[in-house]
Amino acid sequence: MNNHVAVIGGGPAGIIAAATAGSLGKKVTLFEKNNKLGKKLFITGKGRCNITNACEIEELIQNVVVNKTFLYSAFYTFTNTDIIKIMNKYGVSTKIERGNRVFPISDKSSDVIKALEKYLIDNKVEVALNKEVKYIKKVDTDYFELGFSDGTKQRFDKVIIATGGKSYEQTGSTGDGYTFAKCFGHTIIDLKPALVPCEINEEWVKILQGLALKNVKISAYADKKKIFEDFGELIFTHYGISGPVVLTMSNYINRYNGKNIKIVIDLKPGLSDEKLESRILRDFEKYSRKQYKNSLDDLLPKRLIPIIVQLSNIDENKFVNQITREERKQIVNVLKNLEMSFLKFRPINEAIVTSGGVSTLEIDPSTMESKVVKGLFFAGEVIDVDALTGGFNLQIAYSTGYLAGKNCQ
Repeated sequence: MNNHVAVIGGGPAGIIAAATAGSLGKKVTLFEKNNKLGKKLFITGKGRCNITNACEIEELIQNVVVNKTFLYSAFYTFTNTDIIKIMNKYGVSTKIERGNRVFPISDKSSDVIKALEKYLIDNKVEVALNKEVKYIKKVDTDYFELGFSDGTKQRFDKVIIATGGKSYEQTGSTGDGYTFAKCFGHTIIDLKPALVPCEINEEWVKILQGLALKNVKISAYADKKKIFEDFGELIFTHYGISGPVVLTMSNYINRYNGKNIKIVIDLKPGLSDEKLESRILRDFEKYSRKQYKNSLDDLLPKRLIPIIVQLSNIDENKFVNQITREERKQIVNVLKNLEMSFLKFRPINEAIVTSGGVSTLEIDPSTMESKVVKGLFFAGEVIDVDALTGGFNLQIAYSTGYLAGKNCQ
């Protein structure tokens, strides 16, 4: 069969794996069940495609949340610079934005996909679109048989599974790779949503739908133990909270399933309790003839004021010149410790990536080859690795794809 390699999945991991294998003289067929490649890639970065992150390799590794040591070899073998070089070679000029995020200058994810398609063509990869793999099986020790939804079968010497996770099912990420891996005896670590909004118990949160808060501090506690703290932007929704800092937080709290999780927002992280109280006192002196409910306009967004008033347990009609020092401390406490109860994550289909997947203990980190079945390789989100936002998850896809393509000898 002349070392014929099958790559299942036409996302970034599969494309890099296929092109790399093709560049080494392998006969490669890339199977994608959609009618086009890179369907999920198309919507990343709000349609702009955050290609990668331009930070140092060690920082790339530090932004991996699950199984970071597994990725050392991958990140150092195929770097963020390597993917940028490929983009540049095929006509995509790049720029670096906040947080070292790398985007195409055109701000079009379609340009990134076109570049990757040219990369496949140059490396003589056969692309089979609308071709859904239904099963994979090893025949004796000689070859793999792939069965397709149209009833046809094909044989291959090596197989690379790069089918993605379970998030954004409309893009084709329906978890097929986990089924294939299980059939070969691989362990699948429980699938959980990662980089996903959170649903909150408190009803007052829903009243704030659409309100965005910048530069707040958010902390999370599992059974009273702090498990996360960071600064950033938070957005209230009809079900709870979202925004960059919430998505980051989700990757840290999704492993505490079943525990009592509390989320605490510090609305004024730049001010100590004492300085915030002084600030409130100045506002109260300025608005001394106003009722409490009308005295916080200089301090808070208008929609948030009724909630803070309610949670401080102070009569909203009380004139501010009558508010005691103890009551001011109550206000400070609410502003610095706005507490809410975590209910659950939004469905995995709304997550940016999937946490969990094929156990890294059963994959060789230097080759991406299965330790269970010789000739079977994994790449990308199907593996139990995930990272924070900022281009890190895409870099995981490229780097693991490269190792799989390079080593499917």
